[in-house]
Amino acid sequence: MTETIKNPPLRIALAGLGTVGGGVVKLLDANRELITRRAGRGIEVVAVNARDRSRARGFDLSRFDWVDDTTALATRDDVDVVVELIGGSDGPALTLAKATIASGKAFVTANKAMIAHHGLALAQGAQDAGTALKYEAAVAGGIPVIKGLREGAAANELSQVYGILNGTCNYILTRMEAEGSDFGDVLADAQALGFAEADPSFDVDGVDAAHKLSILASLAFGTRIDFDSVRLGGIRGVLGGDIAQARALGYCVRLVGLAEADSHGLFQRVHPCLVPLAHPLAHVQGAMNAVVAQGNFVGRLFFEGRGAGEGPTASAVVADLIDVARGEIGPAFAMPVASLATPETADAGARRERSYLRFIVADRPGVLAEITAAMRDAGVSIESMIQRGEAPGGGVLLVMTTHEGPARSVAAALARLEGSASITGQPMWMPILDV
Repeated sequence: MTETIKNPPLRIALAGLGTVGGGVVKLLDANRELITRRAGRGIEVVAVNARDRSRARGFDLSRFDWVDDTTALATRDDVDVVVELIGGSDGPALTLAKATIASGKAFVTANKAMIAHHGLALAQGAQDAGTALKYEAAVAGGIPVIKGLREGAAANELSQVYGILNGTCNYILTRMEAEGSDFGDVLADAQALGFAEADPSFDVDGVDAAHKLSILASLAFGTRIDFDSVRLGGIRGVLGGDIAQARALGYCVRLVGLAEADSHGLFQRVHPCLVPLAHPLAHVQGAMNAVVAQGNFVGRLFFEGRGAGEGPTASAVVADLIDVARGEIGPAFAMPVASLATPETADAGARRERSYLRFIVADRPGVLAEITAAMRDAGVSIESMIQRGEAPGGGVLLVMTTHEGPARSVAAALARLEGSASITGQPMWMPILDV
């Protein structure tokens, strides 16, 4: 027999009724009894705000109080927590966050851009107000990686956090892998199917993944968020030929966000990488996300799941609401803001790693000698070299891998080759993941 819950309900104001906002309402309806028992009290939406009141959403909107002014949600007496699902690093979302926290109410968001740019200030405000700032849904959708790092791995010193943080890119790359297609063709198909935005720049150029990586790095290493130091590289330049050559070498191509902290400082990078086929990330397919963290006592932790969409993201939002209902506040970044260290940015050029390099070159004598001479003069040691037939648009595909060495040496070799009449287009450089 279910015990009667006598605690007053947690009252929610919901800003944004798109895919995720609608999913939150549906989840609260579908799992109401279970959520009430786990939270120790009911969780009820009392007020909502969205751009279009007339749009059909698959549930009865009339039971909620509609509020035209988004910021007014923050000051309602009948609201305990505001959930922000409208997006954007600034503008209405940030105004609502500040107003909510200033009025002493808990704030729950799925907005990774806002947390990456303003999370520390919001966390300090929540700390001063004695209220909660929760953002599990901002990174990796339904995967409980924020809670995993902030709570489950709290006793560990973490040295690395990395993973596949953008489902759109992973969908495109794994489709290219399965079909032998090139980027442009798969992107167009992904847009038609709704896996990619009409303007996919934030996804395919690595910005979305960089927002998430900077948040994970702060949690993992106890440092202040430093989004501006994330080195960015997207997937636009990846060819079907790159993926085929990677496979022949025993690798696949994934967009990997990687953060490491050591005595040299904090290193953060989002870039397509060659991932060994034996590595767990090589088996992450489609729009899935995965995060790996390395702790000094727990060892390697691996989180995998759906990183976006109505169900997974709504699940993360409601998990945060359950925490708020239980009275679990805690510091947003695992420790008080004043305890977060200001990281020094590691010298990326000094980082030692193996590399994959691809050139499209003219089919004529002397080209190979020119490229190998540039590598020699820059101090790059070549491990292997493959020359294939005609590349897309003409020319010959030349692929090489390097022995481990400083990244600046590879950059110097590519700089020596810049403007060469023997090379068509932009060479592709990808680090080889060795973790």
